[in-house]
Amino acid sequence: MISSAPPTLPADLRAFIEALPKTELHLHIEGTLEPELLFALAQRNKVELPYASVEALRAAYAFTDLQSFLDLYYAGANVLRTEQDFYDMTMAYIERARADNVRHAEIFFDPQTHTERGIAIDVVFAGIARALREARDRHGFSSAMIMSFLRHLSEEDAFVTLDAALPLRDQYQDLWNGIGLDSSERGNPPEKFARVFARCKELGFHLVAHAGEEGPPEYVVSALDVLKVERIDHGVRSEEDPALMQRLIREKMPLTVCPLSNLKLCVVDDMANHNIARMLRAGLAVTVNSDDPAYFGGYMNANYLAIASALALTREELLQLARNGIEASFIPAAEKARLGTELDQYAAAH
Repeated sequence: MISSAPPTLPADLRAFIEALPKTELHLHIEGTLEPELLFALAQRNKVELPYASVEALRAAYAFTDLQSFLDLYYAGANVLRTEQDFYDMTMAYIERARADNVRHAEIFFDPQTHTERGIAIDVVFAGIARALREARDRHGFSSAMIMSFLRHLSEEDAFVTLDAALPLRDQYQDLWNGIGLDSSERGNPPEKFARVFARCKELGFHLVAHAGEEGPPEYVVSALDVLKVERIDHGVRSEEDPALMQRLIREKMPLTVCPLSNLKLCVVDDMANHNIARMLRAGLAVTVNSDDPAYFGGYMNANYLAIASALALTREELLQLARNGIEASFIPAAEKARLGTELDQYAAAH
Protein backbone atom coordinates (compact mmCIF):
# COMPACT_ATOMS: atom_id res chain seq x y z
CA MET A 1 0.00 0.00 0.00
CA ILE A 2 1.20 3.52 -0.82
CA SER A 3 2.46 5.24 2.30
CA SER A 4 0.06 7.71 3.90
CA ALA A 5 2.92 9.67 5.49
CA PRO A 6 5.55 10.69 2.94
CA PRO A 7 8.88 10.94 4.78
CA THR A 8 9.98 14.06 2.89
CA LEU A 9 7.30 16.25 4.47
CA PRO A 10 8.24 18.29 7.54
CA ALA A 11 6.36 17.13 10.62
CA ASP A 12 4.60 20.46 11.07
CA LEU A 13 3.27 20.47 7.49
CA ARG A 14 2.13 16.87 7.83
CA ALA A 15 0.27 17.80 11.01
CA PHE A 16 -1.24 20.84 9.25
CA ILE A 17 -2.59 18.62 6.46
CA GLU A 18 -3.90 15.92 8.76
CA ALA A 19 -5.96 18.39 10.83
CA LEU A 20 -7.11 20.46 7.84
CA PRO A 21 -10.94 20.54 7.58
CA LYS A 22 -11.87 18.87 4.28
CA THR A 23 -14.72 17.95 1.97
CA GLU A 24 -14.72 14.91 -0.30
CA LEU A 25 -16.65 15.12 -3.57
CA HIS A 26 -15.43 12.09 -5.53
CA LEU A 27 -15.80 8.89 -3.56
CA HIS A 28 -17.25 5.59 -4.77
CA ILE A 29 -18.67 3.87 -1.72
CA GLU A 30 -18.15 0.43 -3.27
CA GLY A 31 -14.50 1.42 -3.68
CA THR A 32 -14.06 1.74 0.09
CA LEU A 33 -14.51 -2.00 0.61
CA GLU A 34 -11.27 -2.92 2.37
CA PRO A 35 -10.08 -6.53 1.94
CA GLU A 36 -10.71 -7.33 5.60
CA LEU A 37 -14.36 -6.29 5.41
CA LEU A 38 -14.73 -7.88 1.98
CA PHE A 39 -13.61 -11.21 3.43
CA ALA A 40 -15.88 -10.81 6.45
CA LEU A 41 -18.91 -10.09 4.25
CA ALA A 42 -18.05 -13.01 1.97
CA GLN A 43 -18.01 -15.30 4.99
CA ARG A 44 -21.25 -13.82 6.35
CA ASN A 45 -23.02 -14.26 3.02
CA LYS A 46 -21.34 -17.54 2.06
CA VAL A 47 -19.78 -16.06 -1.09
CA GLU A 48 -16.75 -17.90 -2.45
CA LEU A 49 -13.79 -15.67 -3.30
CA PRO A 50 -10.99 -16.58 -5.72
CA TYR A 51 -8.43 -15.47 -3.13
CA ALA A 52 -7.20 -17.55 -0.21
CA SER A 53 -6.51 -14.65 2.13
CA VAL A 54 -6.64 -10.91 2.68
CA GLU A 55 -2.97 -10.78 1.68
CA ALA A 56 -3.66 -12.60 -1.60
CA LEU A 57 -6.44 -10.15 -2.39
CA ARG A 58 -4.23 -7.15 -1.69
CA ALA A 59 -1.60 -8.63 -3.98
CA ALA A 60 -4.16 -8.58 -6.79
CA TYR A 61 -4.38 -4.79 -6.55
CA ALA A 62 -1.77 -4.36 -9.30
CA PHE A 63 -3.76 -2.54 -11.95
CA THR A 64 -2.49 -1.63 -15.39
CA ASP A 65 -5.43 0.57 -16.34
CA LEU A 66 -8.98 1.52 -15.45
CA GLN A 67 -10.52 -1.64 -16.88
CA SER A 68 -8.25 -4.02 -14.95
CA PHE A 69 -9.29 -2.21 -11.78
CA LEU A 70 -12.98 -2.32 -12.67
CA ASP A 71 -12.86 -6.08 -13.20
CA LEU A 72 -11.70 -6.57 -9.61
CA TYR A 73 -14.00 -3.84 -8.29
CA TYR A 74 -17.13 -5.50 -9.66
CA ALA A 75 -16.00 -8.90 -8.41
CA GLY A 76 -15.50 -7.47 -4.92
CA ALA A 77 -18.94 -5.86 -4.93
CA ASN A 78 -20.45 -9.34 -5.23
CA VAL A 79 -20.16 -9.81 -1.46
CA LEU A 80 -22.66 -6.98 -0.87
CA ARG A 81 -26.03 -8.67 -0.43
CA THR A 82 -28.03 -7.15 2.44
CA GLU A 83 -28.92 -3.74 3.84
CA GLN A 84 -26.56 -4.47 6.73
CA ASP A 85 -23.69 -5.07 4.28
CA PHE A 86 -24.18 -1.66 2.67
CA TYR A 87 -24.51 -0.09 6.12
CA ASP A 88 -21.29 -1.70 7.37
CA MET A 89 -19.35 -0.65 4.29
CA THR A 90 -20.59 2.95 4.49
CA MET A 91 -19.97 3.24 8.21
CA ALA A 92 -16.42 1.93 7.78
CA TYR A 93 -15.78 4.70 5.23
CA ILE A 94 -17.28 7.35 7.50
CA GLU A 95 -14.96 6.35 10.33
CA ARG A 96 -11.94 6.69 8.02
CA ALA A 97 -13.19 10.00 6.65
CA ARG A 98 -13.82 11.46 10.10
CA ALA A 99 -10.34 10.38 11.18
CA ASP A 100 -9.02 12.43 8.24
CA ASN A 101 -11.07 15.47 9.31
CA VAL A 102 -13.52 15.23 6.42
CA ARG A 103 -16.51 17.38 7.32
CA HIS A 104 -18.72 16.66 4.30
CA ALA A 105 -18.73 13.84 1.72
CA GLU A 106 -20.70 13.45 -1.49
CA ILE A 107 -20.82 9.74 -2.14
CA PHE A 108 -21.23 7.97 -5.47
CA PHE A 109 -23.07 4.66 -5.47
CA ASP A 110 -23.77 2.34 -8.42
CA PRO A 111 -27.15 0.61 -8.13
CA GLN A 112 -26.66 -1.24 -11.44
CA THR A 113 -23.66 -3.06 -9.98
CA HIS A 114 -26.08 -4.61 -7.50
CA THR A 115 -29.43 -4.82 -9.30
CA GLU A 116 -27.69 -6.82 -12.06
CA ARG A 117 -26.96 -9.38 -9.33
CA GLY A 118 -30.55 -9.46 -8.16
CA ILE A 119 -30.13 -7.07 -5.21
CA ALA A 120 -33.16 -4.77 -4.87
CA ILE A 121 -32.40 -1.08 -5.33
CA ASP A 122 -34.16 -0.17 -2.08
CA VAL A 123 -31.69 -2.41 -0.19
CA VAL A 124 -28.80 -0.39 -1.62
CA PHE A 125 -30.37 2.96 -0.72
CA ALA A 126 -31.45 1.84 2.75
CA GLY A 127 -28.07 0.54 3.91
CA ILE A 128 -26.05 3.53 2.71
CA ALA A 129 -28.57 6.09 3.94
CA ARG A 130 -28.90 4.51 7.39
CA ALA A 131 -25.17 4.89 7.97
CA LEU A 132 -25.09 8.46 6.65
CA ARG A 133 -28.03 9.54 8.79
CA GLU A 134 -26.57 7.90 11.86
CA ALA A 135 -23.24 9.69 11.31
CA ARG A 136 -25.05 12.99 10.83
CA ASP A 137 -27.12 12.58 13.98
CA ARG A 138 -24.30 11.30 16.19
CA HIS A 139 -21.33 13.25 14.90
CA GLY A 140 -22.58 16.07 12.68
CA PHE A 141 -20.98 14.39 9.66
CA SER A 142 -22.55 15.99 6.58
CA SER A 143 -23.13 13.96 3.42
CA ALA A 144 -25.05 13.52 0.19
CA MET A 145 -25.72 10.61 -2.17
CA ILE A 146 -25.00 10.77 -5.91
CA MET A 147 -26.56 7.90 -7.83
CA SER A 148 -24.28 7.02 -10.75
CA PHE A 149 -25.04 5.30 -14.03
CA LEU A 150 -22.57 2.77 -15.42
CA ARG A 151 -21.46 4.05 -18.80
CA HIS A 152 -20.49 0.63 -20.17
CA LEU A 153 -24.18 -0.27 -19.98
CA SER A 154 -26.86 1.23 -22.22
CA GLU A 155 -28.80 4.45 -21.75
CA GLU A 156 -31.92 2.27 -21.63
CA ASP A 157 -30.48 0.52 -18.57
CA ALA A 158 -29.84 3.92 -17.02
CA PHE A 159 -33.49 4.89 -17.57
CA VAL A 160 -34.62 1.62 -15.97
CA THR A 161 -32.44 2.40 -12.93
CA LEU A 162 -33.77 5.96 -12.71
CA ASP A 163 -37.37 4.75 -12.92
CA ALA A 164 -36.72 2.20 -10.18
CA ALA A 165 -35.10 4.80 -7.92
CA LEU A 166 -37.54 7.69 -8.32
CA PRO A 167 -40.24 6.18 -6.05
CA LEU A 168 -37.61 6.34 -3.27
CA ARG A 169 -36.86 10.03 -3.79
CA ASP A 170 -39.14 11.40 -1.08
CA GLN A 171 -37.85 8.88 1.43
CA TYR A 172 -34.23 9.95 0.82
CA GLN A 173 -34.67 13.61 -0.11
CA ASP A 174 -32.44 14.65 2.81
CA LEU A 175 -29.51 12.80 1.18
CA TRP A 176 -30.03 11.95 -2.49
CA ASN A 177 -29.47 15.10 -4.54
CA GLY A 178 -27.22 14.12 -7.44
CA ILE A 179 -26.75 11.99 -10.55
CA GLY A 180 -23.36 10.88 -11.86
CA LEU A 181 -21.76 8.87 -14.66
CA ASP A 182 -18.86 6.48 -14.07
CA SER A 183 -17.19 3.21 -15.19
CA SER A 184 -15.26 2.69 -18.45
CA GLU A 185 -14.68 5.89 -20.42
CA ARG A 186 -13.19 4.27 -23.51
CA GLY A 187 -15.83 3.91 -26.20
CA ASN A 188 -18.54 5.37 -23.96
CA PRO A 189 -18.70 9.13 -24.60
CA PRO A 190 -20.90 11.35 -22.44
CA GLU A 191 -23.37 11.99 -25.27
CA LYS A 192 -24.39 8.32 -25.04
CA PHE A 193 -26.40 9.43 -21.96
CA ALA A 194 -27.77 12.74 -23.26
CA ARG A 195 -31.46 11.88 -22.88
CA VAL A 196 -31.29 10.41 -19.38
CA PHE A 197 -29.22 13.36 -18.12
CA ALA A 198 -31.72 15.77 -19.67
CA ARG A 199 -34.46 13.96 -17.74
CA CYS A 200 -32.46 14.14 -14.49
CA LYS A 201 -31.93 17.87 -15.03
CA GLU A 202 -35.69 18.32 -15.44
CA LEU A 203 -36.14 16.47 -12.17
CA GLY A 204 -33.88 18.96 -10.39
CA PHE A 205 -30.88 16.77 -9.60
CA HIS A 206 -27.33 18.08 -9.45
CA LEU A 207 -25.38 16.58 -12.37
CA VAL A 208 -21.75 15.38 -12.51
CA ALA A 209 -19.83 13.03 -14.80
CA HIS A 210 -16.47 11.32 -15.05
CA ALA A 211 -14.59 12.73 -18.03
CA GLY A 212 -11.00 13.28 -19.07
CA GLU A 213 -9.44 10.52 -16.95
CA GLU A 214 -8.72 7.93 -19.65
CA GLY A 215 -11.04 9.63 -22.10
CA PRO A 216 -9.87 12.63 -24.15
CA PRO A 217 -10.52 16.33 -23.47
CA GLU A 218 -13.42 16.12 -25.93
CA TYR A 219 -15.27 14.05 -23.35
CA VAL A 220 -14.98 16.93 -20.88
CA VAL A 221 -16.46 19.28 -23.48
CA SER A 222 -19.32 16.82 -24.14
CA ALA A 223 -20.01 16.45 -20.43
CA LEU A 224 -20.32 20.24 -20.18
CA ASP A 225 -22.25 20.93 -23.38
CA VAL A 226 -24.38 17.80 -23.79
CA LEU A 227 -24.90 16.54 -20.24
CA LYS A 228 -24.89 20.04 -18.68
CA VAL A 229 -22.90 18.89 -15.64
CA GLU A 230 -22.01 21.15 -12.72
CA ARG A 231 -18.72 19.38 -11.93
CA ILE A 232 -16.23 17.29 -13.87
CA ASP A 233 -15.01 14.17 -12.09
CA HIS A 234 -11.28 13.75 -12.80
CA GLY A 235 -10.77 16.04 -15.82
CA VAL A 236 -6.98 15.83 -15.66
CA ARG A 237 -6.64 15.44 -19.43
CA SER A 238 -8.28 18.85 -19.91
CA GLU A 239 -4.74 20.23 -19.85
CA GLU A 240 -4.23 18.84 -23.36
CA ASP A 241 -6.70 21.43 -24.72
CA PRO A 242 -5.68 25.06 -23.98
CA ALA A 243 -9.07 26.43 -25.03
CA LEU A 244 -10.84 24.02 -22.68
CA MET A 245 -8.51 25.03 -19.85
CA GLN A 246 -9.42 28.67 -20.36
CA ARG A 247 -13.10 27.78 -20.39
CA LEU A 248 -12.82 25.81 -17.16
CA ILE A 249 -11.09 28.77 -15.52
CA ARG A 250 -13.59 31.27 -16.87
CA GLU A 251 -16.62 29.20 -15.81
CA LYS A 252 -15.07 28.27 -12.44
CA MET A 253 -15.91 24.66 -13.30
CA PRO A 254 -14.79 22.35 -10.47
CA LEU A 255 -12.65 19.30 -11.20
CA THR A 256 -12.74 16.51 -8.61
CA VAL A 257 -9.18 15.23 -8.96
CA CYS A 258 -8.03 11.94 -7.40
CA PRO A 259 -4.21 11.91 -7.25
CA LEU A 260 -3.49 8.44 -5.82
CA SER A 261 -6.09 6.94 -8.14
CA ASN A 262 -4.38 8.56 -11.13
CA LEU A 263 -1.06 7.09 -10.02
CA LYS A 264 -2.43 3.61 -9.32
CA LEU A 265 -4.28 3.45 -12.66
CA CYS A 266 -1.25 4.74 -14.58
CA VAL A 267 -2.93 8.00 -15.67
CA VAL A 268 0.36 9.48 -14.42
CA ASP A 269 3.59 7.52 -14.07
CA ASP A 270 4.93 9.44 -11.09
CA MET A 271 3.22 11.72 -8.58
CA ALA A 272 5.91 14.31 -9.32
CA ASN A 273 4.41 14.52 -12.82
CA HIS A 274 0.81 15.02 -11.69
CA ASN A 275 -0.78 18.17 -13.06
CA ILE A 276 -2.98 19.11 -10.09
CA ALA A 277 -0.50 21.75 -8.93
CA ARG A 278 -0.19 23.26 -12.42
CA MET A 279 -3.96 23.40 -12.78
CA LEU A 280 -4.35 24.94 -9.33
CA ARG A 281 -1.73 27.58 -10.07
CA ALA A 282 -3.38 28.31 -13.41
CA GLY A 283 -6.58 29.19 -11.57
CA LEU A 284 -8.70 26.06 -12.02
CA ALA A 285 -11.12 25.04 -9.29
CA VAL A 286 -9.41 21.71 -8.61
CA THR A 287 -10.28 19.65 -5.54
CA VAL A 288 -8.64 16.65 -3.83
CA ASN A 289 -10.49 13.35 -3.44
CA SER A 290 -9.78 9.65 -2.84
CA ASP A 291 -11.96 7.95 -5.51
CA ASP A 292 -11.72 4.24 -4.51
CA PRO A 293 -9.39 4.42 -1.50
CA ALA A 294 -9.47 0.74 -0.53
CA TYR A 295 -8.06 -0.11 -3.94
CA PHE A 296 -5.83 2.89 -4.58
CA GLY A 297 -3.87 3.05 -1.35
CA GLY A 298 -5.16 6.04 0.53
CA TYR A 299 -8.02 8.10 1.90
CA MET A 300 -8.13 11.90 1.97
CA ASN A 301 -5.10 12.64 4.12
CA ALA A 302 -2.97 10.23 2.10
CA ASN A 303 -3.92 12.07 -1.10
CA TYR A 304 -3.14 15.50 0.37
CA LEU A 305 0.14 14.26 1.82
CA ALA A 306 1.19 12.64 -1.46
CA ILE A 307 0.71 15.76 -3.57
CA ALA A 308 2.14 18.10 -0.92
CA SER A 309 5.28 16.00 -0.84
CA ALA A 310 5.69 15.39 -4.58
CA LEU A 311 4.62 18.83 -5.82
CA ALA A 312 5.92 21.15 -3.08
CA LEU A 313 2.52 22.65 -2.31
CA THR A 314 2.46 25.59 0.09
CA ARG A 315 0.10 25.95 3.04
CA GLU A 316 -1.79 28.60 1.08
CA GLU A 317 -2.23 26.20 -1.83
CA LEU A 318 -3.40 23.41 0.46
CA LEU A 319 -5.93 25.80 1.99
CA GLN A 320 -7.09 26.79 -1.49
CA LEU A 321 -7.65 23.12 -2.40
CA ALA A 322 -9.75 22.70 0.74
CA ARG A 323 -11.63 25.93 0.00
CA ASN A 324 -12.31 24.76 -3.57
CA GLY A 325 -13.87 21.61 -2.14
CA ILE A 326 -16.28 23.62 -0.02
CA GLU A 327 -17.26 25.90 -2.89
CA ALA A 328 -17.74 23.00 -5.31
CA SER A 329 -19.99 21.04 -2.95
CA PHE A 330 -23.76 20.75 -3.30
CA ILE A 331 -24.54 21.92 0.22
CA PRO A 332 -26.70 24.97 1.05
CA ALA A 333 -25.07 28.40 1.08
CA ALA A 334 -25.35 28.72 4.86
CA GLU A 335 -23.50 25.46 5.39
CA LYS A 336 -20.85 26.46 2.87
CA ALA A 337 -20.36 29.68 4.81
CA ARG A 338 -20.04 27.77 8.08
CA LEU A 339 -17.42 25.41 6.65
CA GLY A 340 -15.62 28.36 5.07
CA THR A 341 -15.47 30.10 8.43
CA GLU A 342 -14.11 26.94 10.05
CA LEU A 343 -11.39 26.78 7.39
CA ASP A 344 -10.54 30.46 7.85
CA GLN A 345 -10.26 29.99 11.60
CA TYR A 346 -8.02 26.98 11.08
CA ALA A 347 -5.80 28.99 8.73
CA ALA A 348 -5.57 31.84 11.22
CA ALA A 349 -4.64 29.47 14.05
CA HIS A 350 -1.96 27.66 12.03
